Amino acid sequence: MQFHHHGYVSGDPRIEPAAGVGIDRPEELPEQVDVLIVGSGPAGMLAAAQLAEFPNINTRIIERRAGRLEIGQADGIQARSVETFQAFGFADRITSEAYQITEMAFWRPDTENPTHISRGGRAVDDATGVSEFPHLIVNQARVLDYFADVAAHSPSRLTPDFGWEFEGLEVTGEGDHPVKVSLVRSAGEDEGTKKTVHAKYVIGCDGARSKVRSAIGCTMAGDKANHAWGVMDVLAKTDFPDIRTKCAIQSHDGGSILLIPREGGHLFRMYVDLGVVPEDDHGKVRTTSIEEVISRANDILHPYTVDVRHVAWNSVYEVGHRLTDRFDDVAPDRIGIDAPRVFITGDACHTHSAKAGQGMNVSMQDGFNIAWKLAHVLEGRSPESLLSTYSAERQVVAKNLIDFDKEWSTMMAKKPEEFDTPSELEDFYVATAEFPAGFMTEYAPSVVTGETTHQELATGYPVGKRFKSAMASRVCDTNPLHLGHQATADGRWRIYVFADEATAGADSPTTELAEWLTVAPGSPLAATPEGMDLDAWFDVRVIYQQRHEDIDINAVPKVFKPEVGPFKLDYLEKVFGVVPGEDIFDERGISRKGAIVVVRPDQYVSHVLPLTATDELAAFFAPLLAVEAMK
Repeated sequence: MQFHHHGYVSGDPRIEPAAGVGIDRPEELPEQVDVLIVGSGPAGMLAAAQLAEFPNINTRIIERRAGRLEIGQADGIQARSVETFQAFGFADRITSEAYQITEMAFWRPDTENPTHISRGGRAVDDATGVSEFPHLIVNQARVLDYFADVAAHSPSRLTPDFGWEFEGLEVTGEGDHPVKVSLVRSAGEDEGTKKTVHAKYVIGCDGARSKVRSAIGCTMAGDKANHAWGVMDVLAKTDFPDIRTKCAIQSHDGGSILLIPREGGHLFRMYVDLGVVPEDDHGKVRTTSIEEVISRANDILHPYTVDVRHVAWNSVYEVGHRLTDRFDDVAPDRIGIDAPRVFITGDACHTHSAKAGQGMNVSMQDGFNIAWKLAHVLEGRSPESLLSTYSAERQVVAKNLIDFDKEWSTMMAKKPEEFDTPSELEDFYVATAEFPAGFMTEYAPSVVTGETTHQELATGYPVGKRFKSAMASRVCDTNPLHLGHQATADGRWRIYVFADEATAGADSPTTELAEWLTVAPGSPLAATPEGMDLDAWFDVRVIYQQRHEDIDINAVPKVFKPEVGPFKLDYLEKVFGVVPGEDIFDERGISRKGAIVVVRPDQYVSHVLPLTATDELAAFFAPLLAVEAMK
């Protein structure tokens, strides 16, 4: 973390100096905003935290509750989300308080006495090392707290506007703030008071019953719910031996349980199978009492028992898989003609079961995706056409999620005799581990994702998939670090230059590329506005094939050591060598001829190119840089 480049800082470096709209930020919700976020769930709070890093963008987030969420429904945090938390600066803190999943146990009817359950097998949670980060369980409310902390300490000093409920909107097409939003005070002394806010853009993060979705005419379609589950967070006395291990439990005739130990010890969650819902149920199953859910749990766990002493939270839900026809307000026949003004995220546009642990995780990536794109458009970095990529990219991800969840939730509801083999559920869990971990997202070629023409130069960085970190040795201080962990959620593009075999400063493709990046009119860095640091929009880093002790920092081209801050200090932390025994070139399949790896602000690989492909690099960024930025 760099924080002395503007002068000595003696306080908490995570609290950034207020700037722009963060200076004397009004407590009262203004009548005009750049971005209005509706709903302070995971997608909304991540989007707010990202947009808060841009002090000249007036972002407000409204929430109908009177204050912070206290008990969250979601609790599964996949490794991809922890990677995202790292970019926002709190992965270590939330990991320290979370429950960490390392194995999953599979229980099924005992072969000798089917009325009893017995442990049939165990599966390592991440046997293939898909991420250096763990799979966590932590209350959704704490996730929101951490994002709220990031936003409040950002230059914008963004905090939620609690006690405001969304009623409707109209895209008028008039003026600079064409989205007219109707709100009503939902809490406080002035409850019932109405207010109109005019916004440039609106992000709807208001859940499965989204009013924003209805306001823009999006429709949900999909399978009707036909299976019910009771879920409860409880403290209990039990002789079940794996009560602190994640478990899939199948009984002979009583249904199934998904057991999730919770953070803090003692507390655990059970998803208890309530069976098939009759066609004429009309929601009656949702009135199932907590006593009946506990009774069902004991039937499934036999011969073990669970004596519930305290219920922290409980609910009953029916599994349904639904997806909207689009994720923004542009009608299908107007795509490519009209620019979107209103976007929906998370449960507002895709719903599924809770048992795959994907809801909160996928929703956060929705928020990440749209937030940086809005920031780039509002700051004049990129043209409005960038915003159309949000719906195109995220709807495909949601469709793939729903397809996976249908399969997983169907298998969880099966009776033991319906499986081809006793270990079928366990085998499916192991075989599909990368998907629920959050790493199967692969964006198709578009204006923000290049073709795979040169993929062989960096096989470990598939174009369209998230940038998978690996170790590298920072030259200036000799520290071995995860390269990906140095990229923060600051809205910048990353250009990783994996050098050829020449040493730093020698005549080579790497040195020639560095010169081109510095002086060429077609270089993406040329779009950086005058007066800003050279790395304000593009974070360019170099990884040499030598060890740190064999790299002369003074010979490294200046583009990799940009001058920053008012004192024009050399930023030395962008230069890396390899770590012996963990050579990143070998670990990620990078050609010894070198390669350029371009990574989006939301951590997905956009392009892989040869070091000499300056024309291709310029052509890729040209449509992403607004005309105003190029002047």
